[in-house]
Amino acid sequence: MPTLIILMIVSAMAFAFWNASRAAAERAETLGRDACRNAGVQWLDHSVHATGLRVCRQENGWLGFERTFRFDYSHNGDDRHSGRLVLRGDRLVAFSGPVMPSPVPMRPQH
Repeated sequence: MPTLIILMIVSAMAFAFWNASRAAAERAETLGRDACRNAGVQWLDHSVHATGLRVCRQENGWLGFERTFRFDYSHNGDDRHSGRLVLRGDRLVAFSGPVMPSPVPMRPQH
């Protein structure tokens, strides 16, 4: 009987980890897609890829996971660039990738 209880606890923990991982991937996918749309670039493969997982201390003091995701984008369809997102829980803590184009300064007319 104790073996069954331990198996049930381990199974519940594995399911909770898997569920949190899926939620983080969906959040990263939304953030990557929105960043590409806002920057006016093409989001390639329509997906993110988990590249890292580490234990970290959350803002509330509890231990949690920091997950790193990679996504690809293109400026004109002929090039390929990689972006990176880091999430602690569902909060974005680091981003590198496409940025919104800055306005072009106007030259004075003569």
